[in-house]
Amino acid sequence: MMLTRSSVPRASALPLLLVALWPRVPHAQDASSSAPVPDRPAIMFNRWQEDWSVLADPRVPRQPLDFLKYIPLSATDEQVYLSFGANVRERFETNDSPLFGLGPSSNPSYLLSRTEAHADLRIGQHLQAFAQLQSAFAPGKSPLNPPDRNRLDLEQAFLVMTSPLGDGILKVRLGRQQMAFDLQRFVSVRDGPNVRQSYDALWADYEIGRWRFIGFFSWPVQTRDRRVFDDTSGGELTFGGFRAELQLSRSSSIAAYYARFSQDQASYLSAKGTEHRDIFDVHYTGTVGQFDWDMEAMLQFGHVGSKSIFAWGTGAVAGYTFASTAWTPRIGLQVDAASGDTNRSDGTLGTFNPLFPNGAYLTLAGYTGYVNFVHVKPSLTVHPWSAVKLMFAVAPQWRQTTADAVYAQPNIPVPNTAGMPGSYTGTYGQVRLDWAISRSTSFALEAVHFHVGDVVRSSGGRDSNYIMAQIAYGW
Repeated sequence: MMLTRSSVPRASALPLLLVALWPRVPHAQDASSSAPVPDRPAIMFNRWQEDWSVLADPRVPRQPLDFLKYIPLSATDEQVYLSFGANVRERFETNDSPLFGLGPSSNPSYLLSRTEAHADLRIGQHLQAFAQLQSAFAPGKSPLNPPDRNRLDLEQAFLVMTSPLGDGILKVRLGRQQMAFDLQRFVSVRDGPNVRQSYDALWADYEIGRWRFIGFFSWPVQTRDRRVFDDTSGGELTFGGFRAELQLSRSSSIAAYYARFSQDQASYLSAKGTEHRDIFDVHYTGTVGQFDWDMEAMLQFGHVGSKSIFAWGTGAVAGYTFASTAWTPRIGLQVDAASGDTNRSDGTLGTFNPLFPNGAYLTLAGYTGYVNFVHVKPSLTVHPWSAVKLMFAVAPQWRQTTADAVYAQPNIPVPNTAGMPGSYTGTYGQVRLDWAISRSTSFALEAVHFHVGDVVRSSGGRDSNYIMAQIAYGW
């Protein structure tokens, strides 16, 4: 049954008390008004950013279960409501040579299944409480890694408080949450693998004019999966910092941040012990006409055990879209590089730490990671239909230094490659199809073939093949 304002049960005392504590907001215009009918919200990457109060307008077209998308809790304020939602992602993968065949024996074909369910409580424009559960399984996958399976746990649970401050808006987010910066090269939600990355964190941002200032401190959540609801965080792994963003124009922006990453019992090929990294990052993105770009550079200092750190990473993606040509082709070029350890016997560690990568920035196959590499990836993307995107790419790779190893995603050294001659790692070809079936359903295919170079082949590795098929639904 569709709920209308007249059929809503009488509000409970608690929501009315909370509403009374906050300033009122203007009511939505009456259905008889000549105002345009609002659109239904899109299913967003961050589900907590969706605003379902538009369903207070009876003119908005209804869909099944809309009575759970918008449950009004106040007879006088349409922005006081409760909303439920869910995500389901099913992915079939086959991978004939993880770690180029040098890892433990594994089942080549398996399923990655992830279900998320959330509840979103809004108390006007000033207060929000969001909670999300995650259940992820990997039938047929062996061996299992932490990002593969998490049978049932709390993915997010946080409060958001929003308030005007001077000429700007202050937002504070407290609790278990997900956060990401830019293209998610180094700080991500880790949506590529099966289990997303969460952070127990305090996040505050202040927006004023063209500026946005962010401060955060977090304990990244570690997946254990020994039993349900056992994910944990603590002082053994922390990440926090400050960030400033400036909107240069309608289509370009620049950002910079300082962060501190710390972990106990860090282990690298030439260093072990407590790790503290001071991180400086600059990001610049924009579009001019048919040309687009995204560039980022990061420096890392600090120490691991008794060794000091000096490491760096950089990435750039640029492209040109032929908007007036059939299939709107885009020619793209991606160039990435990250440092390795040039001398394992000196007192400085040069191996870059990719922090919290998204697992899909290069490919979903994960054959190589953002460590000790130089990566050049020309690509062609076309749109045979408006809802279908097809991408073709070829990418050769090299080691930044032969003194350090070849690394698989995220930072796993390929056995017997450190110090071996030959900087050329190999070349992969990639084909990916993305189909937006509807506003709530998407389908994807990806295939990757990695032809290994002599350094991997001489260590016992072999060419590798990866195929993926995925369907995702959001409600």
